[in-house]
Amino acid sequence: MTHYSITDRRPMTLLELNTMLRSAIETGMPDEYWVEAELSEARESRGHCYMELVEKDGAGNTPIARAQAKCWQNTWSLLRPYFERTTGQRLRPGMKVMLKVYARYHEAYGFSWIVTDIDPTYTIGDMARKRQMIIDSLKAAGVFDLNKELALPMFTQRIAVISSETAAGYDDFRNQLTDNEYGFAFSVTLFDAIMQGEHVEKSIIAALDLINGRAEDFDCVVIIRGGGATSDMSGFDSLALAENVANFPLPVITGIGHDRDESVTDMVAHTSVKTPTAAAAMLIGILKSTADTIDSYGERIARATSNRMETEHIRIGRLAERIPALFSVAKTKREAFLDMLWMRICSAPRHILTAETHRVSMLAQRAQALDPTLLLKRGYSITLHNGRAVRDANKLKPGDEIETRFEKGSVKAVVK
Repeated sequence: MTHYSITDRRPMTLLELNTMLRSAIETGMPDEYWVEAELSEARESRGHCYMELVEKDGAGNTPIARAQAKCWQNTWSLLRPYFERTTGQRLRPGMKVMLKVYARYHEAYGFSWIVTDIDPTYTIGDMARKRQMIIDSLKAAGVFDLNKELALPMFTQRIAVISSETAAGYDDFRNQLTDNEYGFAFSVTLFDAIMQGEHVEKSIIAALDLINGRAEDFDCVVIIRGGGATSDMSGFDSLALAENVANFPLPVITGIGHDRDESVTDMVAHTSVKTPTAAAAMLIGILKSTADTIDSYGERIARATSNRMETEHIRIGRLAERIPALFSVAKTKREAFLDMLWMRICSAPRHILTAETHRVSMLAQRAQALDPTLLLKRGYSITLHNGRAVRDANKLKPGDEIETRFEKGSVKAVVK
């Protein structure tokens, strides 16, 4: 093995080595290449877009390849609106993309791929696959239509709103409810949330949790978004958010302003409308329908009452015509009854007097038959002891004084 010292060969400088590498890369890879990768980072700075590309193994989320990519301002100013208009999404971490790139190595900044084109149809296909997987998962769990099965109350007036406090859409929604032409009163409670960017899912779920703790205070939940970028809708195609909306105990109305396609959150909500003002119009329409129903029932009640009063008026009129004749018949019957009572009243004392006279006579006869003087006249005598008749001689004791009465006179004796 040959050994060289520093004095044997002049070492290359880092700049020289990097320049050699740059030349090798530019010479060996002069073409542009279409590459599919996942974005682990995507950010803008001074009009340029800086990306970090990764490829993960099929079994998990472990990156097996990683590279930096850049899209310069003159190209990105054209590609960005085209991509967002086609996909309805902004570039964001976790998104699958197909990019047209060429290799570039800079002596000071290292290697990166330079992006010259982007195929939005590839991203649309990947998003559609992911969204369909979420939909299939929700349907398999049996929750996809749960929120739709809830009934909106006839008097839907207590509204819990999830929106950004500074969103123009929230102001439009609130003003339309307040200034409705029918004068209906609504109570609107805002639960402030992030409505665009990476934190949409967590922020809205946190707001739903707060509302769930006060569910008895509200009739429904309205999720509205307005005034933000219409392309930043990725947070609403979330399995966790969709599960929360689908399982929520109150009807959920969405008006998140996505004109191109429904998000998964829209699909599982009770009702989905395009804009915050459309959500307000829907709530006003519910109360208008309720008011019309009440007016209709009021008219039916008024008609039924009027018809009943007319029927009763006719019936009372007919009864009034019959009253004189009925009164005459009743008067005759009453007079006959009173005459009969008078006769009974007049004859009753005589009957009572006769009966009582007979009873007194019978009592006198019975009393006369029991008179002891009559017994004495027939030869009987009565022996008295202490003024009482003696019926049993065994009850007398020696020395008792007794008196015996006869028809004429009496004698006293002492028992021996």
